[in-house]
Amino acid sequence: MTEEKLLLIPGPSPVVPRVLDALAKPTVSHVGPDMALDLKEACENLRRIVFCDEGEPFIVAGAGTLSMEMAVLNTAGPSDRVLILSQGYFGDRMAEMCRAFGIDHDVLSCEWGRAVTPRELDARLKSRNYNLVACTHVDTSTGACAPVEEYSQVLEKTGSLFIVDGVCATGGVAERMDAWGIDVVLTAAQKCLGAPPGLAILVLSGLAMEKRRSLAAVPAYYADLLRWLPIMRDPVKYFSTPCVNQIRAFAEATRIILEEGLEERFERHDLYAEAIRAGLDALGFAFFTEPDFLAPTLSVVRYPEGVDDAAFRAGLAANGVVVAGGLAATAGRVFRMGHMGNLTSAQVRFAIEAVEKTLTGLGRGFEPGSGLAAVDGVLKA
Repeated sequence: MTEEKLLLIPGPSPVVPRVLDALAKPTVSHVGPDMALDLKEACENLRRIVFCDEGEPFIVAGAGTLSMEMAVLNTAGPSDRVLILSQGYFGDRMAEMCRAFGIDHDVLSCEWGRAVTPRELDARLKSRNYNLVACTHVDTSTGACAPVEEYSQVLEKTGSLFIVDGVCATGGVAERMDAWGIDVVLTAAQKCLGAPPGLAILVLSGLAMEKRRSLAAVPAYYADLLRWLPIMRDPVKYFSTPCVNQIRAFAEATRIILEEGLEERFERHDLYAEAIRAGLDALGFAFFTEPDFLAPTLSVVRYPEGVDDAAFRAGLAANGVVVAGGLAATAGRVFRMGHMGNLTSAQVRFAIEAVEKTLTGLGRGFEPGSGLAAVDGVLKA
């Protein structure tokens, strides 16, 4: 199980067929009018999703890891120093990228299960200056949601560019680029945005684009955003062949997000997170993430004593739900259940019902129906 497959459950969703239909359309020319219209609309919709009026969006064949690399390489110059706020596996990955490219960086990390606090960030900034500060909004290894808005308030007077990894947040948790002074949001298509995997996605502020233009060169070719900028502005131009069908599906996914309404979508993610956690709690599970840092988009769940990780996840898969195991030090100790994107209340109930069936199959005692009752108590409140 990869870290990308946090929760896969069957069941009716009124919007998923629209995305799949777009994906399954006959492939058109990557410089033709149909593709141009979809890419331009996707870019404009992406600006709206991250609350950015004048930013430059980029939608490129790749994955979230590529979007992380593009964000760093296009903003960190040879004399710059980067501060990475790490609350887990993917914050550490950003540091690995800096090491790979010889970028001067420090890591401000915290115990897994929480996020670096604004006070900790402020204390570090008083001891050293940084040209860029990067954080993971929601780290899928720990389920911790970082206080991005509060970070931005700390950074407001420093002049540091602010990079936010939104792979497990964008489209499910608010990221208000303009209001919060975020300079780069990087993300991927397959999580909260509700599209198939295969796209690296970024939005850069005017300041971030100025920084890229100020660099004489970057250690990249395909990942150089200035090579992609003309195509994002005029998709009939050519740099490298895009993944046409994935982009057209992503365009449809952005329409679905805006039709639902961003504030409504954020509220739904909060509600479903509360419902799933209530159901799991009623069945004897606990949570790895500290309560103040719980993310609306996924839960990292501790097993009750005596429940084997491999047996539980195999049983859950047999009952129709696929979840991911723990990463690094949490392997075997937790499972990671995503509740993001275009999830429905029926699917929330299906997931908890599957957990109940799995526990029964493992011979675990619990009050039958208690998980579903807890879910319904939240959904119907």
